[in-house]
Amino acid sequence: MPTNITINDITGSTPFDIYICNSGLTTCIYVDTITSSSFPYDFLVPSILEGQLTYKLKVVDDDGCIKILTLTL
Repeated sequence: MPTNITINDITGSTPFDIYICNSGLTTCIYVDTITSSSFPYDFLVPSILEGQLTYKLKVVDDDGCIKILTLTL
C-alpha cells in the first residue's frame, strides 16, 4: 500500500524543491517544486523507497537553504 506524505507548512523563501530520501540520505528522489500557496501538499512515496519506517524530507528553498526533516511512520 502506498505511503502518503502531507506537508502542511514550510518556512523559508518560496519556491521550495521537495525531495524524499531514505533514512541515511543515500537515495533522494525529487518530488516537486511547490510554493506556499500549495499547502497542504500531498504526495506518495516513490515505490523505490516504499516500506521504510523512517524517511527524510529534504527541502531546498529559493535561497539555497536546506532543511532535513525526519518522518517516522
